[in-house]
Amino acid sequence: MTENEISKIVFDCAIKIHRALGPGLFKSAYEACMFHELKKTGVLVEKQRAIPLIYEDVKLEVGYRVDIITENKVILEIKSVDTLNDVHIAQVLTYLKLSDLN
Repeated sequence: MTENEISKIVFDCAIKIHRALGPGLFKSAYEACMFHELKKTGVLVEKQRAIPLIYEDVKLEVGYRVDIITENKVILEIKSVDTLNDVHIAQVLTYLKLSDLN
């Protein structure tokens, strides 16, 4: 499955969830719903995958966790905020770098 095919599935699931629930819920609610919807589509989906930081050949478990990964290709970082900030973009870029999914 290509990244574009996965992205379409993710987008469709997100729209379905947003139409059903609307804005204003906690991130954890949207994350649980997204995980549920993605599982129903049959894609490989994993939630809260730990991502270690490798520093000078030492694997450090520092608490980085990706919200959802689909097909080991697409990272979903769920946000329930009014506006995405630069720090949110940096967070996803860091996850991409550390996970070797880029």
